[in-house]
Amino acid sequence: MDSDSQDRARHTNVAWTAGPVYLTVRSLVRCLLWPYLRTRVSGREHIPPDGPVILAPVHRSNLDSLMLSPLTRRRLRALAKESLFKAAPMAWLLASLGAFPVRRDSADRESMRIARELLAEENLLLVFPEGTRHEGDRVAELFDGTAWLAARTGSRVVPVGIAGTGHAMPTGARLPRPAKVRMVVGPAIPPPEPKASRSALRAWTEGLASALQAAQDEAVGGRTGRD
Repeated sequence: MDSDSQDRARHTNVAWTAGPVYLTVRSLVRCLLWPYLRTRVSGREHIPPDGPVILAPVHRSNLDSLMLSPLTRRRLRALAKESLFKAAPMAWLLASLGAFPVRRDSADRESMRIARELLAEENLLLVFPEGTRHEGDRVAELFDGTAWLAARTGSRVVPVGIAGTGHAMPTGARLPRPAKVRMVVGPAIPPPEPKASRSALRAWTEGLASALQAAQDEAVGGRTGRD
């Protein structure tokens, strides 16, 4: 990972322009995109109002990150794939929205350092525990990175089920089409012990997978039911 890219993203992220940009985009999502996709949300109260928190949703569409922003008044921070930062205007916008570039196809110590710093500063960090996008309603195998971050930073982890974004904007689509979206926020999960063993982290991750599947099942059920 080019450290200059990380430095530029952090500089933009804390610039005075970042706050207004984030609030504007969040308002547009809440007032335009949510109604367009007939969005319904439950469990928003489970997101802690302060302290280091990892928001851990399923990942079915490029819409997911945008759709999550109005869930809380807290500003979301996120790690986004490095390729999205190649064009300067897009890099500026993403960084203003709280995103930092990461390498998808390799272990990136610099990105993990940034994530730890963000959580040490008691931010709300968006992490997709499945890694990349997946199709279907079953939660894919989770990576242990979420458990490791939570343990090292003492962060609570909030599972979020999302149903409908994959239909609204599937892989390859340029614009969202009308669909019904449901999001279910599950109860916050306490972090593993700071010095948890690898087997303990794996067991914790399995617990997160179960909680995430429960939230996803509820979201799918709400989407297929009547409004």
